[in-house]
Amino acid sequence: NMANSTMVTEFLLLGSPDGWNMSFLYFTVFLLTYLSTLLGNLLIGTVTTADQNLHTPMSFFLRTLSILDMCFISITVPNACVNSLTGNRTISVTGCATQIFLVHICACVELLFLSIMAGDRYVAICQPLQYHLIMNPQFCVHITLASLLSGLVYSGVHTGNSFWLSFCQSNMVHPFFCDVPSLLRLSCSDTTINKVLILLSSVVLCGGCFVFITMSYIRIFSTVLKSPNRAPGKAFSTCTLHILMVSVFLSSWTVVYLRPSANSDALQDLILCAFYTMVPPFLNPLIYSLRNKEVKEAVRRIMGRQLLSEK
Repeated sequence: NMANSTMVTEFLLLGSPDGWNMSFLYFTVFLLTYLSTLLGNLLIGTVTTADQNLHTPMSFFLRTLSILDMCFISITVPNACVNSLTGNRTISVTGCATQIFLVHICACVELLFLSIMAGDRYVAICQPLQYHLIMNPQFCVHITLASLLSGLVYSGVHTGNSFWLSFCQSNMVHPFFCDVPSLLRLSCSDTTINKVLILLSSVVLCGGCFVFITMSYIRIFSTVLKSPNRAPGKAFSTCTLHILMVSVFLSSWTVVYLRPSANSDALQDLILCAFYTMVPPFLNPLIYSLRNKEVKEAVRRIMGRQLLSEK
């Protein structure tokens, strides 16, 4: 079986399922999403760094999330844009492994970060007097490093496990980037262990984070509703958007990773993979930052300063 593994030296990324007639449309949508995502996240990163009033734990998490989102979308989209224009869709086995490794790190850390930020909101609203004691700078740095380390371990295990396999079926990878489910379909090895590992890690990571985020927001809702001087409407709408964002990310990731490979459809794969690699980085600045009063005021202050200096 290992002799067969040498048959595949590179993979072909499918790109657009409809050939050239749709390639330009995909290219335009991908490029505009990419540029908007970079712009939105750069704005948040700059504002939370430049404004002294924003040197808070929440801003630290927002800044880290914006850097993470720029990395996350840059792993897959620029390459997909170039491929759709040039028509050169080959990716080496090393390039494929690198893409899988980086996508898994970013997806894992993104999910952990969305959970940490839900926890931060819980402490701020439900235990305001202990907020600065609990969310101190050391804790913020330690929990960020722990998330990165978890991402490295999670990603290393899945990437290593995928490239132990031998590939002899075909070298056509379904969505617009290398991903574990599409590689498992191409393998002529027994992939049972890989599938069990994906199932277990998805249940632990996705399930654990989802339960934590949901519990945090239930407690936030109950605290806000009990408090006479808090406006429940704003907290409710912000929390609902956070939950919606997490649900989009988790459901698209789960469907891609846990559905049977026989049910795979090229266009459906493309849309689902775009949902978990492009939609969260694109929407996070809008949902997490521009609905945050302090961040909005900081954007106005910095823009105002800029206009004054130009005059």
